[in-house]
Amino acid sequence: MIQEQISDAKSRMHKAVEALQHELLTVRTGRASTGLVEHLKVEYYGTPTPLQQLATISTPDAKLIVITPYDKTALGAIEKAIQKSDLGLTPNSDGSVVRLSIPALTEERRKELAKHIRKRVEEARVAVRNVRRDVHDHLRKLEHEHSISQDDLKRSETELQKLTDDQVSQVDEIGEEKEQEVLTV
Repeated sequence: MIQEQISDAKSRMHKAVEALQHELLTVRTGRASTGLVEHLKVEYYGTPTPLQQLATISTPDAKLIVITPYDKTALGAIEKAIQKSDLGLTPNSDGSVVRLSIPALTEERRKELAKHIRKRVEEARVAVRNVRRDVHDHLRKLEHEHSISQDDLKRSETELQKLTDDQVSQVDEIGEEKEQEVLTV
């Protein structure tokens, strides 16, 4: 019963960390990455569709992303989605592929991105702590119902706190890494 709760907490905390990693992939660092555009929703035949389902995305060099749609009629919709996004990139199309040139980041933009990263890291920390709180409340309820002993509760609280501390430190590490990547010229 206790181990189920702890493993549930571990799973949910790990998902919060993975969500942070996935979200930080979309933060522009001055070098081309397919993660910048994969999440974009393209209006394709009236349905918002992820770009990665409509096209092949590649990075032939550090400053260029090339998007080759499977269906050439989607080219205009892909360009529109990129222009509407908050990426700040202008698509160049030659009728068969879309090219995105990644300009160098200004110092001001780097600081802005670092602030955005810190905000996302804090949200991930809060998500991990919320999982801890939920599981802790459930364990206390079990103890109150006399399903587990006080000693079991104390042991599980200690284990839960250790798990939380590990996940929060992992979140901090991921955020620090990404922040350094953004701030490096």
